[in-house]
Amino acid sequence: MFATGRSTKSPETVPRRPAAPVKSAPTPHRRTSLAGDLIRLARPGQWPKNLLVSPLAFLDATVWTAAAGWRMLVTVATFTVASVMVYVVNDIFDRHRDREHPAKRSRPIASGRISVPFAWGLAIGLAALLCALLALSSPVSWWPVLTYLAINAAYNWRIRHVAVLDAFAVAAGFVLRLVAGYIAVDVMVSGWLLVCVLSLCLMMTFGKRRNELAVAGNGHRPALRGYSPVLVDQLILFTAVVTVAAFLMYVHNAVPAGAYEQVLLILSALFALIGVFRYLQLVTVHSAGGDPVGMVRDRVILGASTLWAIAWGVALVAGDQHRAWIDALLHRTG
Repeated sequence: MFATGRSTKSPETVPRRPAAPVKSAPTPHRRTSLAGDLIRLARPGQWPKNLLVSPLAFLDATVWTAAAGWRMLVTVATFTVASVMVYVVNDIFDRHRDREHPAKRSRPIASGRISVPFAWGLAIGLAALLCALLALSSPVSWWPVLTYLAINAAYNWRIRHVAVLDAFAVAAGFVLRLVAGYIAVDVMVSGWLLVCVLSLCLMMTFGKRRNELAVAGNGHRPALRGYSPVLVDQLILFTAVVTVAAFLMYVHNAVPAGAYEQVLLILSALFALIGVFRYLQLVTVHSAGGDPVGMVRDRVILGASTLWAIAWGVALVAGDQHRAWIDALLHRTG
């Protein structure tokens, strides 16, 4: 009926060639040095999350001291070494499934460039370094990183195969980083901030699951069989709402803005919505959920976060509590 520019022969009269068998692409072989593979195995691109989460405790610290700064430095280093050890162990257990993933199959262990025995030796060395870092801090501050390691051991044993629960295991690591930072500066952490960090990390983990479903389907890991694109989209939207709500409650209850509280609350809502909306755009339009840390470096998200930090700093200094804060700071420096 409508002209299409194609042959009008029926499909039965057009000879067809038999479809060629589809072969899986071989693992790309790249000539890399051992040092380069070790750096890639350690994932330095993921380390900024230790710098972003743990030092949040300084927002609620009345006075910044050299001792608190040292404890925070040790805390960040401890979680960085612990996370690298977890990456190595996870890659050992995931090597067979990673070989079926179009991007992860080029990882050093999955591709065979780093042998499994060598990787286990590296993990043992990192465990020894972790013990040395723990010895620099008080035993009272050990439980967050030890809990983090226990959760990851349970993750490798079983949790990784259970949909939704696997996302909670990943998000719990960030909550423990936050708690460790507050222990380092000896300040009580806000419950609303804990909820905000938990829901934010859940949102980003579900965004990563969405990307994995789109790139490799649900056969890459067993937990993905419990997800669907519709379910993941609903989980992302729900956790986004909880993140913004918890963040605003934290600003309202925990940030000492004084007379400028309402202004800071409005600006916080504005910048939080901009950041979350941009994240949703990156995930759903640009399919960028596979690298959550890389998305944090997005110019829009980074700009909104920077503007909120400036607004928070101005409100803190200009608010009703600025005199006590400045007097305490002058007393410590004098």
